[in-house]
Amino acid sequence: MLRRNLAFPPTLRHDLAASVVVFLVALPLCVGVAVASGVPAELGLITGIVGGLVTGLLPGSSLQVSGPAAGLTVLVFEAVRLYGLPALGTLVLAAGLLQLLLGALRFGRWFRAISIAVVEGMLAGIGLTIIAGQLYAMAGVTAPGSGLGKLAGLPALAVGSLASPTVLAALAVGVGTVALLALWPRLPARVRVVPAPLAAVALATAAVWFLGLPVARLEVNGLLDAVRAPGLDDLARLAELGFLGTIVAFTLISSAESLFSAAAVDRMHDGPRTEYDKELMAQGAGNAICGALGALPMTAVIVRSSANVQAGARTKASRVLHGLWLLLFAALLPAALEVIPLAALAGVLVHTGWKLIPKAQLLSLWRRHRGEAVILVCTAVAVVTLNLFEGVLLGLLMAVVKTAWETSHVHLEVDDGAPDGPIRVTLSGNATFLRLPKMLDTLEALPRDRHIELELSGLRHLDHACRTALTSWATRHNQEGTPAVSVPSALTGT
Repeated sequence: MLRRNLAFPPTLRHDLAASVVVFLVALPLCVGVAVASGVPAELGLITGIVGGLVTGLLPGSSLQVSGPAAGLTVLVFEAVRLYGLPALGTLVLAAGLLQLLLGALRFGRWFRAISIAVVEGMLAGIGLTIIAGQLYAMAGVTAPGSGLGKLAGLPALAVGSLASPTVLAALAVGVGTVALLALWPRLPARVRVVPAPLAAVALATAAVWFLGLPVARLEVNGLLDAVRAPGLDDLARLAELGFLGTIVAFTLISSAESLFSAAAVDRMHDGPRTEYDKELMAQGAGNAICGALGALPMTAVIVRSSANVQAGARTKASRVLHGLWLLLFAALLPAALEVIPLAALAGVLVHTGWKLIPKAQLLSLWRRHRGEAVILVCTAVAVVTLNLFEGVLLGLLMAVVKTAWETSHVHLEVDDGAPDGPIRVTLSGNATFLRLPKMLDTLEALPRDRHIELELSGLRHLDHACRTALTSWATRHNQEGTPAVSVPSALTGT
């Protein structure tokens, strides 16, 4: 009886095992995302801890796991470059408070209205930028500031690397890490029990130590030393327009990524569905705390979330425990991180960036919905060549224009009838300014010596531009032609 009372409940056993798996997946990613973002590694660990211990406890989604995400590295890197590391906490704190407000106003569900092509294009652009930037990090070379500059400089980087044994050694470590990550899913199941990122980093670290390769390693200080609360000078930057634009970008992109991840995770299990407004508030609370600590922004991360589900998690206890393991590891064993080669972390991020590119989805879209595929590609190109915020705005604008064009179908039917009788013109559908050229070309081609009857009862929508154009056409026809146009009440307003 005593033995039965001390036994773990079955649910807790599943969650405990899953939490260890998620911890092993999250550890190298937290550190790698921080390094790729141009900030100390400890800030990535702090965000992972907050994502587990704070966001993990809050209602919303029961099984998705939050932490620093590769999808925000480009935006964070640019923000730190423009405003400095001390301003990062203010940006993240303000974004978290804005997420809390949006959740309280029940805007969470509206993030699901964002075009999938824009989101996938954004992720593809981020993936390309991450790959290009981390190739420079593999070689230990400072990357150009712009995404286009990173891509354009790759040939010179390859040529220059051949002349340096140190750079070649670092590239070998990074390429080996990428190759192992790519091959890991094909290995036997008993080997794949170890998460791929952890195995790749561990083997790369062992190879560097065994071969004595001259590569740079990670530098880690204590968590408390990395904490930096926003100061008054940082808060004063909230009056700057560009600073506010970056906050909006942090808010929208992190929220969209989290809620799209929640939808994907819901499809992986049969448990409780995500409550989107509560999940948005949970993300906001986590980001507000991360900002107060000066850490990286967080989102729900599909890599960790899928690992959590596949490892058999049943409740939110698994994600809370993974945050506890991160805290214990960072507090008790920080020196263990200092043996990790930076090139191995860069390799993990290159592989992550490659997975962000929706290759299969692009081919499927091109076959079925070419307009959506064009939006995806244009968004990705804009993210690489301009910046993340402007690229996403361009993608959203293209999606809105495409939708407006597709929904503004109008059908004109001309019934000539008897030679001496009236011409009956029937319009149906949605008459908007986008279809004005087609409508006016048809109407102006009608003979001026015949009576014309306009029938608009089939129109579901008639916008102001069309109403004005049709009224003007009818007035001109009545003035220039002998017979009159029968003007319907839809145009006269009676």
